[in-house]
Amino acid sequence: MNGVHAENLGARKAKATRWGTAFLVATAISVLFLVILVLSIVSQSFGYVLVISEVDTASLARNGVALESQEAPALIETLKEGLTRRHLATLEEAKPLESRNREELLSLVMMEIVQERPARTWTLVQSVFQRKAIFDFRDSDFPDGRLYFRSWLRASLLANPQSSSALDSGLRGAAIGSLATILLTLLIAFPLGVAAAIWLEEYAADNAVNRFIQLNIYNLSGVPSIIYGMLGLAVFVRYLEPLTSGVLFGAAEKGAASGRTILSASLTLALLVLPVIIINSQEALRAIPQSLRKAGLALGATKWQTIWHHVLPASADRILTGTVLAISRALGETAPLVVVGASTFLTIDPVSPFSRFTTLPIQIYQWTSRPQGEFKNLAAAAILVLLVLLLTLNATAIILRNRFSARRRTNT
Repeated sequence: MNGVHAENLGARKAKATRWGTAFLVATAISVLFLVILVLSIVSQSFGYVLVISEVDTASLARNGVALESQEAPALIETLKEGLTRRHLATLEEAKPLESRNREELLSLVMMEIVQERPARTWTLVQSVFQRKAIFDFRDSDFPDGRLYFRSWLRASLLANPQSSSALDSGLRGAAIGSLATILLTLLIAFPLGVAAAIWLEEYAADNAVNRFIQLNIYNLSGVPSIIYGMLGLAVFVRYLEPLTSGVLFGAAEKGAASGRTILSASLTLALLVLPVIIINSQEALRAIPQSLRKAGLALGATKWQTIWHHVLPASADRILTGTVLAISRALGETAPLVVVGASTFLTIDPVSPFSRFTTLPIQIYQWTSRPQGEFKNLAAAAILVLLVLLLTLNATAIILRNRFSARRRTNT
């Protein structure tokens, strides 16, 4: 009997070793591909850029002062002399020239009059290992071109609005749209999700109706996001258009009266993350021992007082962690926002829940779909920005969890 037992034990150990090895190999391959992906994105975010111009900057000198050294008034005069009235009116509508700083005006001159455009871009790897070939290409094909090393991940990427020129385009509108959408989504989904979890876990009776509701919450958490986009299009964009466009409040903005606004997007994303928040909150409440509830009731507290003062504080770390992870998912969503009507090219910043909008994933999608190679570099830099934002949210979830856990241990 001992021999049979030893033989079976040896076979089980051998099988466990094989599965453990397979797990380690699969994990190593996954990490390798992830590292390659991140390195390729980083490589595309830096590198040499060859820029050519339609107008020589030397011809725009004023009183012996080179274009790059001119002050704001001189740059404004250059713009007024070089652009048509209609073009100037368009620029003034976006932002008056007199209210722009010198760097903004110089960027406008370079884009609108000098018309600098990238002739070719190289990745960081190519810039390091093919430097001589890059300079030879410039000397032979574009001897008048300006070749310089550029970091596409720069402060102007977040400070500038979207533009048709890759050299001046930025993420400002998309960043504002993403933050506004996520903040409004959180304000809608978090209280509703936690309240629903409290009712289902603490008050709802165990009957067929409530079991059916619980089953559907689990099912809704696995529905593809594009289905939520179609629901948002039908309900929030079309049926509730007077509400989501701001017409009902007299706050509708020009071009946003169709209901394709930040409010519609936030309501759609709130529906998307609501089942996840409910399930995570239920699990957090379920993890609190019943003895805590019974102790509160035994001391004369009402059921709600026990939940508010004892159960919720004890489960706050798990609830907040699940909420932050759900919001991280919403931040990276693209499909429902495309269906709801996010703009792919938007030069005006959103200023209210009734504004037209775009988001970081939509902006990245728009840049990657353009044929010019320089927009691929911009998209890579934007991916790094989105990645840092997602990592920050996940780090916040870990910090909040640890802080609440430490506070709970201290109180006990």
